[in-house]
Amino acid sequence: MEISEEGLEPVSPTGHYFNNSVLSISVLAVLEYEIPIDDSQFLSLLENVFLPINPRFFSIMKQWKRVEVKLEDHVKTPIFPSNLSNESYDEYFDDYLSNLATKRFPQDKPLWEFHVIKYPNSNAAGNVVFKLHHALGDGYSLMGALLSCLQRADNPSLPLTFPSRQSSKPKNENVMTRTFSSLLNTMSDIWWGISKSITGEDDGSPIKSSNIGFEFAPITVSTVTISLDHIKLIKSRLGVTINDVLTGMVFLGTRLYMQEMNQSSREAHSTALILLNTRVMGNYTSVEEMVKPDSKSPWGNHITFLQIPIPNLTEFSNILDFVWKAQKCIKTKRNSLAIYFTSGLLKMLNRFGGHEVSKFKDWFGRHD
Repeated sequence: MEISEEGLEPVSPTGHYFNNSVLSISVLAVLEYEIPIDDSQFLSLLENVFLPINPRFFSIMKQWKRVEVKLEDHVKTPIFPSNLSNESYDEYFDDYLSNLATKRFPQDKPLWEFHVIKYPNSNAAGNVVFKLHHALGDGYSLMGALLSCLQRADNPSLPLTFPSRQSSKPKNENVMTRTFSSLLNTMSDIWWGISKSITGEDDGSPIKSSNIGFEFAPITVSTVTISLDHIKLIKSRLGVTINDVLTGMVFLGTRLYMQEMNQSSREAHSTALILLNTRVMGNYTSVEEMVKPDSKSPWGNHITFLQIPIPNLTEFSNILDFVWKAQKCIKTKRNSLAIYFTSGLLKMLNRFGGHEVSKFKDWFGRHD
């Protein structure tokens, strides 16, 4: 099954933490079709377009060793009962996603799968589900891979282009002020992290369990449709980013769920584990540029882990305050060197035994 032992790429510390006995984190993306799916060209597209994007797509996670890929092992076509209503297929589709979300990848095959669901539901005539392990790369890398498979509608021979990204930093912000603020935020974040480790875990709540192995318990995947125009309206009125709006919505939704399940959870101390990008973000970078040795935006997982307290419902009278709180927390964390301290800590721990020594959940808290 092996192709070559040459040029083995080491697995990053973040890659190890995404795929171990405690955590196994994958990305699920759903592509909805307006017409019935014709999958006759799928294997050809995977072989000629998808696999060449990056060597990790035909490697197993043992020093990213290249192996022979049997495409048939990575393309799944589930069989549902025939002639059901769209609403019934909604339930089958949701159940399928729920089971897929907790199923771990086999370690002797590359860490990706495509699931072709040819049955119509209320949203589409068919669906293709991409399951990609997060050890393969971060969102910037994986989105770059997706975009590299696309072509311009006006002229397919031209490369994709996007508007230049505008800096979100205030132009009149003093350098000394920024530096001093960064130092204060760094000391505050590090002290908070140490205090968190000493004082113990979060309070018990509907989203927190002390049961060992709870993170691999069955789950249910639910979907909700939100207007992007509404999100952009909130973004513009509050002067924040789309990520700030989405984070505030997640904070609020989490608290409302906790309150619905247990009234006393309104004031429970709970913490969210946030992934922060550590890239020096620029404009869109093609995959060809990402994989170059001297790339300014290289392929991989350039992210770090930080804890952020979830605001209590009793703290705010306006639901938009959750967005403000999210924006304030994220801005503070981004203006802190603690994110790089955490990345360095992961690398150091990896040298002394990796995730098994670091006890990931004890360092960063339990977020079951």
